Amino acid sequence: MSLSDKTAIVTGAGSARGIGRATAHALAAAGWHIAVLDVNEASAKDAADEIAGRRGVRSFGIGCDVTDETAVGAALDVLGGSAPPVGALVNNAGVTSPTRFLDVTGEEWDRIFAVNVRGAYNITRQVAPTMAERGFGRIVFLSSVSAERGGGVFGGVAYSAAKAAQLGFARALARELGPHGVTVNSVAPGLIDTDITGGALDGERKEELLAGIPVGRNGTVADVADLITYLCREESGYITGATYDVNGGSHIH
Repeated sequence: MSLSDKTAIVTGAGSARGIGRATAHALAAAGWHIAVLDVNEASAKDAADEIAGRRGVRSFGIGCDVTDETAVGAALDVLGGSAPPVGALVNNAGVTSPTRFLDVTGEEWDRIFAVNVRGAYNITRQVAPTMAERGFGRIVFLSSVSAERGGGVFGGVAYSAAKAAQLGFARALARELGPHGVTVNSVAPGLIDTDITGGALDGERKEELLAGIPVGRNGTVADVADLITYLCREESGYITGATYDVNGGSHIH
């Protein structure tokens, strides 16, 4: 199968200015059919319509709470009945939290892990077996520089811990699925201009953050989306278990 025969799922791609929607557009431009899964069904459908209109590929927008295993199964059933086989999965759905550890409640901790970690498990667990059976798959996790440097940008301890869990998840899964033609990689963005960070990129705070970035600017969603699209290529089959930093040099290790 060529990419024109495959669907790429991008979770949490409903936000108009988010990394997920930009990634869905970039994958569509590369020839993938697209499935947008988002907890906001209206946003998912809006993204799908926009992608189909601009890119000329088949695009599906489905409301889905990734923390609900049953809802994920139902969404995949919809795709299974109408979309080309799933060849790529981008685990983009996530929530952040700036709460200090000494203030974080157990409820908030569980919420952050439910979306970022359990949500990624719920859909990956259901998609990976069919990828392995077909002998081709590309899975990408959206982690964060916060997981590598220990917070310090926007996310607190709960967020950093959840995003670090994704890195371990991806690395171990890469070992397990490699023999079946499925690659698993992570992308760790730094300061990216999205709706989540936009409000904090003003005045002195913006100057302070940008002062620590060697390239002298915040990142764009396209900076991240282009890398994810590269990792999903058929030609990228010898890249797996890796973490790619997209942070302008703010964290070099």
